[in-house]
Amino acid sequence: MPDSLFSLNKKTMVVGLTTSPDRLSQIRKNRLLSLNQKVDTDYVDRERIKEEVIFARKLCTREGWPVIDVSRRSVEETAAQIITHYNRRKEETRDRML
Repeated sequence: MPDSLFSLNKKTMVVGLTTSPDRLSQIRKNRLLSLNQKVDTDYVDRERIKEEVIFARKLCTREGWPVIDVSRRSVEETAAQIITHYNRRKEETRDRML
């Protein structure tokens, strides 16, 4: 993760997007196939991907960033969820200032 991610202004909202390890493995396999690369690598290993997803979720929890599982969401549904998180955070910030 880039260091700049952890030094953002506290007003900046970061949202973690995650997916199921099976889905991510399939996406990565397809990517490798489209690049004419071997698909027998750690890059597509489900156990390794599972560890990556767990790490990402823990990181987001530690930093207080909301997480959205996009495994079965459309781009529009994901955007709506992000807007909901943004508006909720905006209201919470406003309430604290009162």
